Amino acid sequence: MEKILPTPRLLLREFCEEDARALFPFFADERANLFLPWFPVRTMADARELVGRFMAEDAGGTAVHRAICLAGEPVGYIHADCGESRDLGYALRRDLWGQGLAAEAGFAFLGALERSGFPYVTATHDVNNPASGAVMKKLGLTYRYSYREQWQPKDVSVVFRMYQRDFGENAGTYRGYWDKYSEHWEEKIDG
Repeated sequence: MEKILPTPRLLLREFCEEDARALFPFFADERANLFLPWFPVRTMADARELVGRFMAEDAGGTAVHRAICLAGEPVGYIHADCGESRDLGYALRRDLWGQGLAAEAGFAFLGALERSGFPYVTATHDVNNPASGAVMKKLGLTYRYSYREQWQPKDVSVVFRMYQRDFGENAGTYRGYWDKYSEHWEEKIDG
């Protein structure tokens, strides 16, 4: 996949160790991290460890991570798992919410994933985070099903809605979460 993806307002690029310093306030923000799959960082060493994990997953081919940069500064991230789920995730600094930047980054990132041979992407959002679901819909992902899991590492019960975007024909709906969690169902979702 391309290492650098420009958009009209952003630049998506691979992470580097120096990004931990710029992203520390974002990674430490309790509200911005409420729906993210880790606890807010407490120290610069924690931020370095998180950025290092992104870099190691890229190098190991288990995921694709890109720093979302605005005016040259990293302000968030976007990533996709390279396993069967092809799970997409994204987050931005809280002061940048509501400006369409997540969708702008998402369109560029999804285009690169498609060009690199991804057959589809999935994305899930907590039902208490409808803004993330709105981004998924803007990006052309469609709702497939819902499920409840005891979400780790935060150890809370969460209802997730699973969306998917197919890049080719016959991708089929990813059923991994459906099969893994006994409490699952389909909802009537508008749009």
